[in-house]
Amino acid sequence: MDVDRQFRLLTANAVDVISEVELRKKIERGLPLRVKLGIDPTASDIHLGFAVVLRRLRLFQDCGHKAVLIIGDFTAMLGDPSGRSATRPQLTKQQVDDYATSYIEQIGAILDMSPDRIEIRRNSEWLAPLDIGDVLRLTSQVTVARMLERDDFAKRYESGVAISLMEFLYPLLQGTDSVEVRADVELGGTDQLFNLIMGRHLQERAGQEPQVVLTTPLLVGIDGVQKMSKSLGNYVGIDEPPGEQFGKVMRIHDKVLPVYVAHATAWDPEEIEVVTRGLSDGSLHPNETKRRVARRVVELYHGDHAGEDAEANFDRVFKDHAAPPDVPEFELPAGTTYGDALVICGLVDSKRKARRALDEGGVRCDGEVVGSDGAIPSGVHVLQFGKRKWARITIS
Repeated sequence: MDVDRQFRLLTANAVDVISEVELRKKIERGLPLRVKLGIDPTASDIHLGFAVVLRRLRLFQDCGHKAVLIIGDFTAMLGDPSGRSATRPQLTKQQVDDYATSYIEQIGAILDMSPDRIEIRRNSEWLAPLDIGDVLRLTSQVTVARMLERDDFAKRYESGVAISLMEFLYPLLQGTDSVEVRADVELGGTDQLFNLIMGRHLQERAGQEPQVVLTTPLLVGIDGVQKMSKSLGNYVGIDEPPGEQFGKVMRIHDKVLPVYVAHATAWDPEEIEVVTRGLSDGSLHPNETKRRVARRVVELYHGDHAGEDAEANFDRVFKDHAAPPDVPEFELPAGTTYGDALVICGLVDSKRKARRALDEGGVRCDGEVVGSDGAIPSGVHVLQFGKRKWARITIS
């Protein structure tokens, strides 16, 4: 691939490229670049927000460069303060190891895992052996004033919110990762900009050519307000079933649709430009575009035609008000009440919520609203709570 095409693909819709001149020079050398991405395994699932930067790393792989994936098993136990207004709770080593295993399994859905295309390292390799002398030498390379240039630190300091010295260490440790693996490029979300630039600083102090920093936007969740996060419940997991993925993407706000087009579809820059221009000038309807994005997301993580099947199931449920084909089935004894069935089938997680759902008319049996709690008649029934939860029950 020629230099101009590579450069356009790799920088399309990026937020920061520090610097474009340096990146072009590195590409022009014609040698595979070492492209670093650090991941702190702090949860079990990867969602579309994190997939944005993984997709960018895959683009570098497709252009002939090598992904250097840093599993932050050491730094995850400290807690990254990026974008946070308080210290993050620390994790145990077992939690981090379990999350790391889950991450690597899911990452294979996006990255080329061929040995010549990816190098996976754990930063405990070089960070765990550091003694107090090593730490002091590391801290001597950066001033407190420089650390307070970081927005979240500055805001917390000004408002009197505690900042631990351990949090000050985090950017230095992430920068040390870049020195250890001799990164040519480092990728990250916009909330990582300070840490990535710290990597450049430490590489220069170590006599290395500084890495190029490339940041991608933080994907807004399906609520259209906050950053996508599992803890906020506004996420789309890459490992979720096709129907869940399709339905969640259909719920995103029209105002953030162009961001999903640009960063969740892995389309070429030219196609992204056509679609976003169509949304802007009104030639493309948001709902139809949303369907197209939803199909694409499902196909990326579940294969060809999975998007069409998910869309058909979506229409069956929301247009035709019919139960989807993969409704879980349960056999329940005679005398089981609607409230008990809702809990047993997992449609709600407590009897209190079951009573509330029944009182509010949110439960249907065979398409009819259940007016009150009571024993379910014998036979086979389809139980529905809300628009998205179903169970097929057999009362003996």
